Amino acid sequence: MSAALSYPVPALKSTRPRAQILILEPDLAVLDYLRSTLGSRYSLSLFSDEQALLERLDKSEQPDLLLLALHTNRDPMPLLTHIRCTKPNLAVVVLSCSAELRDLEMVIRLGVRAIVMKPFTGSDVEQAIEEHLASSEKKVPAADALREIPLNETHSFVRSSKRMRELEAQAALVARADIPLLILGESGTGKEILALYTHKMSARSQNIFLKVNCAAVPADLLESELFGYEQGAFTGAVKTKPGKFEVCTGGTIFLDEIGEMPAILQAKLLQVLQDGTFSRLGSRSPMKVDVRVIAATNINMKDAMANKTFREDLYYRLNGFTLSIPPLRERREEIPVLSEYFMRKGAKRYGRDPLPFSQTLLNALADHSWPGNLRELENVINRYLVLGEERSIVDELSPATVYQGGAAAAAVAQETPNGAGLKAMVRNLKGDAESTAIAQVLEGTGWNRKAAANDLQISYKALLYKIKQYDLSPRNNHAS
Repeated sequence: MSAALSYPVPALKSTRPRAQILILEPDLAVLDYLRSTLGSRYSLSLFSDEQALLERLDKSEQPDLLLLALHTNRDPMPLLTHIRCTKPNLAVVVLSCSAELRDLEMVIRLGVRAIVMKPFTGSDVEQAIEEHLASSEKKVPAADALREIPLNETHSFVRSSKRMRELEAQAALVARADIPLLILGESGTGKEILALYTHKMSARSQNIFLKVNCAAVPADLLESELFGYEQGAFTGAVKTKPGKFEVCTGGTIFLDEIGEMPAILQAKLLQVLQDGTFSRLGSRSPMKVDVRVIAATNINMKDAMANKTFREDLYYRLNGFTLSIPPLRERREEIPVLSEYFMRKGAKRYGRDPLPFSQTLLNALADHSWPGNLRELENVINRYLVLGEERSIVDELSPATVYQGGAAAAAVAQETPNGAGLKAMVRNLKGDAESTAIAQVLEGTGWNRKAAANDLQISYKALLYKIKQYDLSPRNNHAS
C-alpha cells in the first residue's frame, strides 16, 4: 500500500518560501514521525511506495529535496540510479538504518547530499535539510572555485579543481557515517590533511585527532604505542601507560602508512575494528573504546594482500569507504593556487613578505613532474622564499631551460674565460646560486646548521661539506 500524502500546513513567517520536500519511507510509523516533526516547516509529500514516488517525479515540477530511506533488505541501487539519471539536479538526502550498508560507497559516489543514520531525531533530519537549503541559496560564481578551509594553526585543506571538489564532498559526507575510512595516494599528496578534514567534518570534531605513523615506529614498539602496557609487562615498564587508542577514545585515530603494520598487530587492530575491544600489553582484561579509525597508505593494497603481507579481512574491515587522492601531476591546474597558499604559509612561518610568481617561474612549476607531490611543492616554495630569487628554482625545476636572468647571467659570462664553454658557464651559475642560497639560509637561522639543513632539505653532513666547499662563514662571527 502506498502513501502519497501532502500536508498543507499554514506557512510560518520566514524570509523564504517553504521548501518542497518528498519523502520515501516504507515504514509508515517512521513516515508519520517525519510528518509530525517536519510538517510545520516544510511542504511535504510522503510516500511508502517507490512507484508512487517515481510517478510524482515524472508528473510534477522538481522538488527542493528528496529524503530517501534505504533498508538493508532491499537493493537501493536501481531506484537511486534511476533518480540520479532522470533527475540529475535533484538533491537527495539518504536515511540509512545501517552504517555497514554494503552499497554505502556507491550511494556516496552517486552524489547524495547527506546521510542521516537511524535511529535519528527530527532535528537530525532538519539539520541535513537546512544545510542543503542554505548551500543552495549561496550564489557562488563558477570561476570562484578556490576554497581554503583552516583545520588548525598550521594546516588547511586547499582545493580548486573539479576532482578535488568532488573529493571534498565525498569526505564531508562519509565523515557523518562514522565508519572506518581508507585513504589511498602517493607520498606527499595530502592524505593526513584529508584525514584531518574528515575528522573536522564529523561529530567527533570537538574530540582528539591523533596520528600514528606505522612506518616510523619500530615494530617492537608499535604495539605498546597503540595499545599501551601494564606495569611490569616488559623490562623497563616501571608504570602503566595508556596507548593511543585509549587516549583517543571519543575521537579519531589516523594510522598513516597502514601497509607497513606488522602482521602480528594487524590481528589486534582487526579486533578493535570489530568490537572496539583490546588488551594492554601484560594484561588479560579487555577494555572497550569508541574510536573512529582512518587509515592511509601509498602501497598497492591488492598486491600486499596477494603477497600475504596484509590481511585481507583487515583490509575489508578498514575499507568502510575509500578515498583516492590524485597526484599533483594529474591536477596541474591547482599548482598556482597551492603555490600561493604555500607562499603565504611560509611567509608567516619565516616572518617574511610573500614573493611574487613570475610567468617564467609559474611555467616551470606547471611543467615539473612533481614526484614528491604537495610536499615537494611546499619545499620548493619555501626555498624560493628563503633564497629571495627565482633563478636557481627555475634551474632546479627545468634544468634544460635557459633562465633569462639578465645582469646575473651576463656577469658570470664576463667572468668566465674565453673558450671555457657552456658547461663551465652553467657550472659557475649554479655554484654562485647555491652558495648564495646556503649563505642566506644560514644567516636566516642565525647560523644554526641543523635548522638550516632542515630548511634546505639536505643532510647535516652535506651542509657542512657545502660550507667548506664555498668557504662560508658567519657575517657577525656567531656560530652554533
